[in-house]
Amino acid sequence: MSRVKVIKDVTELVPILRAVSTKTKRDVYTELAEDWITEEEIEEEYGEEGKKALKLFDKMKLVETRWQHTGRETRRAYHTYYSEVHIDASVPIAEISDVLYAAMIDEDEFDQIEQEILGSVREGETFANDIAKKVGHSDTTLKSLVKRSVVLNYKGHRVKEIKEGE
Repeated sequence: MSRVKVIKDVTELVPILRAVSTKTKRDVYTELAEDWITEEEIEEEYGEEGKKALKLFDKMKLVETRWQHTGRETRRAYHTYYSEVHIDASVPIAEISDVLYAAMIDEDEFDQIEQEILGSVREGETFANDIAKKVGHSDTTLKSLVKRSVVLNYKGHRVKEIKEGE
């Protein structure tokens, strides 16, 4: 079955760009497009980085899961959800630059900003506009950064921490 990811909100580009930002992520994503693969198989072939990539893809809703019998036990297997991407967005240059900035900054800078956002959320500040002002970024940049994060998520106009197991 062919599924198409339609992107109308420019911040939805972040998951697609991050899915192929390293060789390991690109290789894992390519392999998941070809077949159903368990987390254990990914970890065996790609190590901890492959496992993190799978977690990122799952959070970004780029993979689907099913239970697969692997001999003696049943394990969760993953496969890419979309086979095509259709981009239908018209945005000001300022907004696209915010999105590309959030998608492309190096991991150390991203981790620092992510921790700052997470700190605000843990202090009880959850409205996106308030957090954007506090961390000194535009609303578009904040939304893009949250889409990149595996520990943060948007719920309406609020930023929430993703708890283990969610």
